[in-house]
Amino acid sequence: MLLITIAFLRFYDQTDFEFLGLVANPRQWSNGFTVAALLATLANFGVEWNRRNRETNRLAQEAQRRVEEGQRRMAQERADESRRAEERERQIARTRIETRCRIAEIQFQLDPSDRNRRLLREALALLAEYGDLFS
Repeated sequence: MLLITIAFLRFYDQTDFEFLGLVANPRQWSNGFTVAALLATLANFGVEWNRRNRETNRLAQEAQRRVEEGQRRMAQERADESRRAEERERQIARTRIETRCRIAEIQFQLDPSDRNRRLLREALALLAEYGDLFS
């Protein structure tokens, strides 16, 4: 709208349109409107620049959140895998101790010799020492 007014005041005079005789100094008004149009353009440019920067920052923050979430998920998966591996190791140790105790018990039941009695005591001592594996 300002551009139309500027052009109208700059290129036409009261010979073309009689009501332009009501405007004193149409060139000055045209210059003022030109400055107003430039200021409005600069203000609009600043607003758009700021909006674009905010949008770029938002997209960058969103990408950063996705990366951090992926890293957290991977760390959680590693921790879960580590816990599962530790549990498997405990289960293996538990099974070995239980198997050793059962073998010693069966051997003692089949042949109650001093050697088998000693093996059974060692197995029971081992069971007592590592009893927390079974809880």
